[in-house]
This record gives sequence, C-alpha cells and structure tokens, in this order.
Amino acid sequence: MCRTGTHRKDFSRRPRSTYELRMRLAYCLLASLPPWYGLFSAFFPVIIYFFLGTSRHISVGPFPVLCLMIGSVVTRLVPDVGPPANITGFEGLSMDDQRVLVASSLTFLVGIMQLAMGVMQVGFVVMYLSDTLVSGFTTAAAVHILVSQLKFILGLTVPGISGPLSLIYTLEIIFNKITSTNVCDVVISLVIMVVVFIVKELNDRLKSKLPFPIPIEVIMTVIACGVSYAFDFKTRFGIEVVGFIPQGYEPPMAPDLDIFQETAVEAFPMAIVGFAVAFSVAKVYSVKHDYTIDGNQELIAFGASNIFGASFKSFAASTALSRSAVQESTGGKTQIAGLLSAIIVMIVTLAVGFLLEPLPKSVLGAVVIVNLKGMLMQVRDVPYLWRRDKPDCVVWLATCIASIFLGLDLGLAVGLGVELISVVLRAQFPRCSVLANIKGTDIYRDRKDYIDIYEPEGVKIFRIPSPIFFANIDFFRTKLVEAVGFNPLRVLRKRNKAVRMIRKLLKKGDLQWTSKGFTNASCRPLKESEDESNIEELDLPTDFKDLPTRIDWNADLPANISVPRVDLHSLILDFAAVSFLDISALKGLKTTLKELIRVEVEIYIVACDTYILQKLHDCSFFDDEVLPSMFFLTLHDAMLHILQKHPESTEEKSHYDKIITSVTIHHPGGSLRSRDRHAPETKF
Repeated sequence: MCRTGTHRKDFSRRPRSTYELRMRLAYCLLASLPPWYGLFSAFFPVIIYFFLGTSRHISVGPFPVLCLMIGSVVTRLVPDVGPPANITGFEGLSMDDQRVLVASSLTFLVGIMQLAMGVMQVGFVVMYLSDTLVSGFTTAAAVHILVSQLKFILGLTVPGISGPLSLIYTLEIIFNKITSTNVCDVVISLVIMVVVFIVKELNDRLKSKLPFPIPIEVIMTVIACGVSYAFDFKTRFGIEVVGFIPQGYEPPMAPDLDIFQETAVEAFPMAIVGFAVAFSVAKVYSVKHDYTIDGNQELIAFGASNIFGASFKSFAASTALSRSAVQESTGGKTQIAGLLSAIIVMIVTLAVGFLLEPLPKSVLGAVVIVNLKGMLMQVRDVPYLWRRDKPDCVVWLATCIASIFLGLDLGLAVGLGVELISVVLRAQFPRCSVLANIKGTDIYRDRKDYIDIYEPEGVKIFRIPSPIFFANIDFFRTKLVEAVGFNPLRVLRKRNKAVRMIRKLLKKGDLQWTSKGFTNASCRPLKESEDESNIEELDLPTDFKDLPTRIDWNADLPANISVPRVDLHSLILDFAAVSFLDISALKGLKTTLKELIRVEVEIYIVACDTYILQKLHDCSFFDDEVLPSMFFLTLHDAMLHILQKHPESTEEKSHYDKIITSVTIHHPGGSLRSRDRHAPETKF
C-alpha cells in the first residue's frame, strides 16, 4: 500500500507533463518523422514500463541520441530526394507513412532484441559501455543533433543524409544555401534560445528557493503558438509549422519483415545504447534513494515497452538524465508520475492537439539545441581525463571523433574496439612494482612512492597488479628479471658451464683442491673455454657430483672463470591482485620459478587466492623443486620467516621485532590500528 505523501507528490506539480509533451514533439524532428508521432511515444511505452520496470524515478520516452540513430535509418531507406528502398510494404504509402513504417518496424526489432537479452539474462553486456565511452558518444551525438536542427533554425530545406561523413555533407549543403535563410525563423529561434537559456540558468541557481523549476520551454511554446496563429507566420513569412495533428489513436499495425532485414545491423547498437543510457540513469537514482534495480528486468521492461509502442506507431524509448531530473525535482517518487504524464499526453492527443498545429518547427529546434548544453559541455572532461587517465582519454576522443565523422553506429563500434584494446593493453602491460617495508609497521608499499622505507638486504618483494595469462606472462618475466637485477637462466647457464670447466680441469690435473680451496697446478695460465656440447643440460639444476665441494658462487673462482654474482637469496611474489592464471601462465610461471630456485633463490608466494591454489594443485604445478611450502598467507608472515632464516639480512631487526610485539587495538569506530605505527612520509 502506497503512502499518502507519495501519492500527493506524484499528483502535485504538473509542469513535468507539459515539459514532456513539448520534448516529444521536438524529438520527432531528430527521427525525421512528423512531430505528432512523438505523442504516441510519450504514451504507449510509459504504460508498459509502469507495470514491468524496476526504477521509480526515470522518465520513459524518446532519447535524443536514439532518435537521431532512428532518423539516420529512416532517411537511408526513405530519403528526402530520390526513390525509397525496394520494400514491398511501401507500396501505396506517402513519404511520411513510409518513414513511420520504418521507425515503428525498427523499434519493434529493437524491442525484440532487448526482450531476448533480458530473458537470456545478459544484462551485464551494458557494463562494457564505460562512462567515458558513453560520455564521448553522447557528446558526438549532441554535435549531430545540433547540426540536424540548423535547417529548422535557419528555415532551410536540407535533405536528410546518413552514413559516414554525413555531418560534413549536411554542413556543406547548409553553407551552400545560407543565402536562402528565413530571417523570421532565425529571429524566433534566437529569442527562444536566449530566453530559455537565461531562465534555465536561473532555475539552477534558485532551485532551493523555487517549489519547482519554471517551465520556460512550455511558456515559450505557448507564446510561440499564439503569436504564430495570430499573425499567420506560415503564410506571411513562409515558416514551417508542426501542421496537422490527428485526434485519437490509430489501430495497431504489424511490423514489416523486409525492414527487419534492412535494419538488423543498426537495431542492435540501438538496443544496447537505449538500455545502457536508461540503466545508467536508473542506477544514479537507485543509489541516491537507496533501492535496487534489476538490469535484466529493465531489459525486459524496455523490450516489452518498445514492442507494444511500435505496434501503435511509436518509436524507440529510453530515458535521459535531464528529463528524469525534472521528474524527481517536481516530486515524482514512483512511476505513477510517469503514468500521470502519459494521461495528460493522451488528453492532448484526443482533445486539444490541434492547438499545437501553428507551432513553428524552429521553436522546437531552438528548444532542442538549448537542452544540448549538458551533453556538449562534457567536452570539458577531456583535460581532466588526460591528467588522470590517458587511456580513458584516448577512448573518449576516439569514440567522439569516430561518431562525429563515421556516424553514431560505426562510432560506437570504434569506441568499443578502442575500449577493449585499452583493457587488453592494461592487462598485458600492468604496472608491476617492487615493495618495501614502512618502518615500524607491517605495511609494504611501492618503494618509489616513499622516502623513508626499508628493504632488507638480499630480499626482493615483487608485485603484479593483474591476472597472469598468455598475453602478459612474457611481460611478467621481463619485469621480474628487471626487479631482481639478473637473468636467472643466463646465470644458471654460466654456473653450469663453470662446473663443466672445473670438472674438466680437475680431471686433467690443471686444477687441484686443497684445504685453502682450488689451486692452479699448471704453470701455464688457464683460460675459460666455451663448451657448447649438450647445451640443453645447461638449463638443468647445477650438479656438484664428482667435485670435492660445493662451489661458493660469490667467492673468487679459479681459472679466470667469471660468473655473474647473485646478491639475492629470497624473492617474495605478492599475488594479492592476481585473480586468475591460465595454462600458458602456469607453464611460464613454473619455468621462471625453477630458474630462480636453481640459482639458489628461495621463492615465497603470498596472498594467493584459494581458487588459484586449487588450480595449481589440479594442474600438477608442484614437484620436487616447486613446493607448496613456498606459499604464505600474508606478505608479512613470509618476511618474518625469511628474517628468522637469514638473520644476516638486516642490521635493523628492531624494526621487525617492533612489529612482532605490537598489539592490534580495535577502536570503537571499527578501524584496526597497531600500536607504535607511524605515518610514513611520501614523495607526494
């Protein structure tokens, strides 16, 4: 049972309904349809969403970007100049009826796709449209919308053009016809834009003092209708007006299957964009008002709304943040507010629609342009993105530029491609780091970011902040080699060659073992030889059999033998951010670990997910060299184990003793803090 206060807020404050009505008429111009078809889109989809939708605040109806995408398909199949496409259903229909058939059939197909995705529970696909991509895409759409409305602002006859570079061709036609501009249309448009812009700015600044925003668009629309009718603008000045608006609704119609075949490619991005925008806006208000929405149910709701609306000559429905903001700011708390708006639209359609017939189209175009401010101002995000996240900035620019020049459908595809490439590159080339200890704590951070930070001698902590898979395993190995300061495979081969030579010299008698170590028994100087036989054996563990002692690789070697020294005795791999490993990564990781183990570097892997550990067992990752005992729960546990095993690694063990004896205190606020912990000084 609904609360009385909620009903009161839904039934009060009616300006949103008239705002909706005016915007529906204006958006029809973007879809290249007669304006009065916008009344259908303001009624039928809203009714279905009222019953099936999960958002309480979004305003369902035409969205300018979708309208523009529909308009490009409409003008492609039914151009202003030239014959329409070869579709059987066009026979005997006027141009307007053909365009309505295209728009409604396309909307029906969009609804089928959305409904199918909802039933198959694939609402997650919208997550691939990042905020950055949507921002760049809608900014480009705003540019297209702006250009498409210039012909109404200037009073020019410009044929609709679709496809790549359509924006350039449209501007070329407008500039060629600029001398034919209707001055009356320009004056009306400028007056409308200036007044609406000023009042909307006042609404924003005085919103805390106003009971509801001043419906300036509605006021100017009413004034324009009255003045146009009184002075007969259509006849006296040649101004194009809305024209005949039929009263009532027509019976439902079936979509045309031939149009399905012609528009299937364009329908899919429309289904995705329409849902993505609506879901994004719904999430904003669900978080703000603390309730949940179901993405898959939203797909079903919009799919059913579009199918039902298309049967009554409506076109694709979505929502917009600005329109939903009006609904919320005027007190709407449930979809009853949308239902009331639909009822008012129905009254206009059935009774008083004829009052809008003298409305100049330039007024609608001017109102559309003023309402593009929010989308056009998104260009200010570019400097911020460039400073904060250059790959995101590249996605924004690529999406926006491609959408402007190639069209919205191809531009969206380009944006998705660039976005996926950026994700792949980030995963393939992650920012690996070497960690060190913040003195007096059990915290480890990137040593590049701190001034006073401690790294025990002979110990390295290496962190990779991404999954390890076939595409980045080589990069992981390269960065690991850079971190430890030597190539373990090269060192291993050098050591095995040195063992071969020492064994050979001992056998010849040129080298002898004494209590003081190896001594040269030959009078001639001994030279290091390159034994290239059995090269594959050089990659195996060093074998000291037949030698009188193990070789200390950090001491001076006999016979001018030179082997790179390894000052590292322990390596900790922080796997806290590694969410998965594939088979290729497992093979590469095991090979790398064995190379390090064979040059006497102890390996410790910390913070490894249980799922990954299970996968390591299932894939027979462990053997005589790679042991399960190298895994530790936390990085600090591994460090304490190393320091106990190698006490010579630090002369400042008091730092670690301090950690061991520290007491963890639970504060009433819920935070955990250790006694004697000090905030480190950073470089920032």
